[in-house]
Amino acid sequence: MDRSRKSSFASALLAACLLATTAHADPTPLRGPALDQEVARLMQAAHVPGLALAVIENGKVVHLKAYGQRDLERQLPLTVDTVMYAASITKAAFTYATLSLVDQGKLDLDTPIDKLLPKPLPDYDKYADLADDPRWRKITPRMLLTHRAGFPNFRNFPPGATSYDPNGKLKIYAEPGSRYAYSGEGINLMQFVLEHGQDVDVATLMQKQLFDRFGMRHTSMTWRADFAGNLAIGYDENGKPLGHRQRGSVRAAGSMDTTPRDYAQLLAGMVRADGLGAKARAEWLKPVQRIRSITQFPTLDTATTHDNDGIRLSTALGVTVYQSPRGTAWFKTGHDDGTNNLAFCLQNARDCVLIMSNSSNAEGLYLYLLDAALGPTCYPWFWESDVPYDHPQWRTPEARTQPHPPCAPVGRAS
Repeated sequence: MDRSRKSSFASALLAACLLATTAHADPTPLRGPALDQEVARLMQAAHVPGLALAVIENGKVVHLKAYGQRDLERQLPLTVDTVMYAASITKAAFTYATLSLVDQGKLDLDTPIDKLLPKPLPDYDKYADLADDPRWRKITPRMLLTHRAGFPNFRNFPPGATSYDPNGKLKIYAEPGSRYAYSGEGINLMQFVLEHGQDVDVATLMQKQLFDRFGMRHTSMTWRADFAGNLAIGYDENGKPLGHRQRGSVRAAGSMDTTPRDYAQLLAGMVRADGLGAKARAEWLKPVQRIRSITQFPTLDTATTHDNDGIRLSTALGVTVYQSPRGTAWFKTGHDDGTNNLAFCLQNARDCVLIMSNSSNAEGLYLYLLDAALGPTCYPWFWESDVPYDHPQWRTPEARTQPHPPCAPVGRAS
């Protein structure tokens, strides 16, 4: 298919998506008691013990509320100031902070890391596995921050692995820059480049550029003793308590502890582009490469789909972007055992939703909570593996072979 035909095909898909959305969904967002009631109903139906929800309109937080409990055994309520694990929404925050270095002329996103480090990457013990693969020299900060360096998610979970491999070696599985493959390993390498090649302490960078700027007093890249007094306990899909790991080292891919209030303030600042100069603003949400994987995980699966062509799903710096019924949308999720988080924004309107939960079941509510708080968004829930809780059949391997266009109506259980 030539370029013009591809463009026409994508435009037709987008039009069909928007028509389906308009025809089948109530576009009126919920607020006040109606929103509270819907959140409570969904939490009960999906067996989610605790969840916090923030809604941002035109760059301002207009709704911030916590529901349920942070500790079931002790019957302690979740609050908007409860410390929760950020998981991978740390990546979006780290990237946003890193863009300040672009404005300052301290970082060029397209300079190969070979030029940013004082010695070859494989000369560092942590990256010695790459000694026989010169492709590492092609990797740039932009590739690392858009998940296009060719790495697996983490070296201890290589492609095809079904469990953690303590002897896993770091490898480049795809030509750098050739495709999207989600990689915490790549984000951590970006941190390594800043710290070892640019003399930038990432904890200090985050504190100065984000935590101080946005009043995030209960947020840190490592565990703080004062967090213990109001802490969320994570729960798995069956309600088993998992505790809260105290992370002692800074990891840009996901070591942040924060609160719903703090991250809501950050998200509002991000959708306003506070702290970014003209150069960084021009780079931040620019689509870098189209995403055509069926699902985000497994990260290096080569199977493709056209389901998301209509919304132009693409990778950008630190986030994923697409065209929603209301213009450019961007989002980042954070998932770990006992943690489900979603930061989602409609950039043109500067409207956002933040969902933070201490339950592995909360991802099953994302689509419905977005619809409730913002109206139809065409969120690519199947690609993100955020399958609605009342459609377990879409979690089966067979579901990957079926179409799941993001704007199509989703039948809800009564």
